[in-house]
Amino acid sequence: MKFKDMIPFLEENKKDIKVHCAIGRKNVFEPLEQFKLGKFKEWQEIQTKKNFGRKFILSLIFNGKDEWLFAGIYESLGVKEPTKDKWYKYDTRLIDFGNEYIGKAVIRFKKEFRASYLCLERYLDYFELLVLYRDVVKPTFPGYDEVNVSWKELSEWIETDSWKTALENQKGVYLITDVNTGKRYVGSAKGEDMILGRWRSYVKNGHGGNVELKCLDFDYIKENFRYSLLEIFKSTIDDNIISKREDWWKKVLLTRNKRFGYNDN
Repeated sequence: MKFKDMIPFLEENKKDIKVHCAIGRKNVFEPLEQFKLGKFKEWQEIQTKKNFGRKFILSLIFNGKDEWLFAGIYESLGVKEPTKDKWYKYDTRLIDFGNEYIGKAVIRFKKEFRASYLCLERYLDYFELLVLYRDVVKPTFPGYDEVNVSWKELSEWIETDSWKTALENQKGVYLITDVNTGKRYVGSAKGEDMILGRWRSYVKNGHGGNVELKCLDFDYIKENFRYSLLEIFKSTIDDNIISKREDWWKKVLLTRNKRFGYNDN
């Protein structure tokens, strides 16, 4: 089925619509993650150039090879010139057409070129409906081996169902990285806290009770810290085993050396 048959507005106004094939700059799934958090509109409105040179924007979010999630049709109401931050800030409004398909319709579109801002009339006939979900897509846990998130991302995602389910019954050894200095902190989650409880403490105050991290300003931590998992263990594993693995990682990563890390013991 052609996507234009689902939303006649697209065919009727195709010369006034710019297609945004949204892909993150560092993480291709960044716009999808922002959509799941309900923040795609704000994410899309920040641009490096005046990319939306038409009255309307058809937003498609990268969902995998040749797959694009429909994120709505927006009216472009204006753009502010960049100042010191070098970003253009658009003002947009979600219009009513196709709203019932937002977050549910996945479009097949083979885009074998780099351009992400397209004139709709050139490509509309190539947009085909791949699947129409009953429910809107929701935040998902990426997998223990794929966790590498900023403080901001952690604070937004840790209370979602998929993240809580993944972390509430797992002990483990984790790594905190200061992307500004390159220094690292190795910690462990054991006892009743599990990883979920331990990471909640970092979201709450930034330091989680750790002596060296208490010396840092919370705003600095929010801006520069990233969180990942080194090893995970079942909740039934003896805490002494986890402590030994934590000690091993501290030695390997030299995090007790003040040049390289924040661990004080």
